Amino acid sequence: MKRFLFAGFGGQGVLFIGKILAQAGMEEGKEVTWLPSYGPEMRGGTANCSVIIAGKKIGSPIVSRPDIAVMMNTVSYQKFLGSVVPGGLLLANASMIPATESRADVRLIRIPVNDMAHELGRDSVANIIMLGAMQALAPVVREDALRSALNGVSKKNPALMEFNERALQRGYQYALALSGEA
Repeated sequence: MKRFLFAGFGGQGVLFIGKILAQAGMEEGKEVTWLPSYGPEMRGGTANCSVIIAGKKIGSPIVSRPDIAVMMNTVSYQKFLGSVVPGGLLLANASMIPATESRADVRLIRIPVNDMAHELGRDSVANIIMLGAMQALAPVVREDALRSALNGVSKKNPALMEFNERALQRGYQYALALSGEA
């Protein structure tokens, strides 16, 4: 069983990438939960979601101690840094989170996803870049299931599908290069 936490502010797509991961898990026939949480402001307010993917029934959808956490802004990073399990993986958006305190018992990977999205020509795919990086560093679902889930939501817009694919691949390749596997 893997427990995920995606956090940022509304509009960064953290609920969306959590939903994509959950859909990919379902496509593989795994047990899955997806639990969104956001402030009343929606866009610009705080937003996070929990995802659990398991091979057996899941007792509760609540993730208080994630194995893998994705933080897209400083407020979320500061709020959830202490919740990641020892030995867990923390992916931080280096474009928005300055190099600050961390924990020695957590693997912290900083990825400048906003900068990378800007380079691709579409700022809105920063979340997809982060999803690709997470898949490279901690694959919990098959890559084809993740792509299928992502393409399923953007199939009505071929241009968006192309950008999403490029963004997912960019994050994946960046993370592989960081880990020395590229």
